Amino acid sequence: MEQDSIRDLVTVEDDQGNLLSYEVEALFEMQGESYALLRSNDRSNEETVLMRVEEDGKEQYLVGLSDKDDKDAILDAYQVAVDAAPAE
Repeated sequence: MEQDSIRDLVTVEDDQGNLLSYEVEALFEMQGESYALLRSNDRSNEETVLMRVEEDGKEQYLVGLSDKDDKDAILDAYQVAVDAAPAE
C-alpha cells in the first residue's frame, strides 16, 4: 500500500491578495542563494512554483522570481543536480 508523504505546508499571498497553500517540494542552494520549489496543495490546479528564500534576522521570507530566464536556468541546474544524484 502506497501512502502519501506529509510535506511542510506554506501559505503564499499572490499579487491579488489571495492566500494560496503550497507543499514544499524541495529546498536547495545555488550560487549563494536559497530557493524553495513549491507544489500547489490544490489538486485541481497542480502548479509548481520556484521562489527565493530571503532571511531577515531570524525571519525567512519567500520572494517570487520575476525574470523567466533566471528561473528557467535555476530549474534546469536543479534538474541536472537531481539527475546526477537521484534520491533512493
